[in-house]
Amino acid sequence: MEKLPFLELLKKIKRGPAIMLQKDIGVILANTNIDKNSIVLDAGSGCGVLTINLARFVKKVYSYDNRKEFLEIAKENAKKFELKNIVFKNKDVFEKINERKLDLITLDMKDSWKTLPNVKKSLKKNGELVVYFPNITQVSEFVNKLDNDFKLKKVVENIQREWIVDEIRARPENVGLLHTGFLVFVNKI
Repeated sequence: MEKLPFLELLKKIKRGPAIMLQKDIGVILANTNIDKNSIVLDAGSGCGVLTINLARFVKKVYSYDNRKEFLEIAKENAKKFELKNIVFKNKDVFEKINERKLDLITLDMKDSWKTLPNVKKSLKKNGELVVYFPNITQVSEFVNKLDNDFKLKKVVENIQREWIVDEIRARPENVGLLHTGFLVFVNKI
């Protein structure tokens, strides 16, 4: 049986918790320094969409979720992509991160600022942290919790609007999913 292209296969994954969309994942990939030699941690992995995307580009991904039922969905989804560089862990980053000298940590969870002491121990110097928040008030709270070991690079909201283009018209779609969340980019210094 012929293997489906990545984006087609992604449409067929099992859903559980809300997922990060490709438009936001693309911003993460384009605005971090990860490469084929990078070791990363994706925490709050949910059904594994960001984990799977990261695994396509880096050497190894550790995927943490403190909810076993979500982690099982993520594992099941990753198998469909035949990725061998993901290590799934039923762990809570609020309690501890075992890995050290990570190139990138991504967080998609409420109260992410509470992980900062553990993130600090696990990121290498100049390592990157990207946090996803649905609300700007969470962004503000997070940024205010950063200490002198972290440098805020930027906060972005990625709004995309699809267009209808055919023989008689070129105009934006009437509906769309514009706001999905905010991405906070931070470096450990």
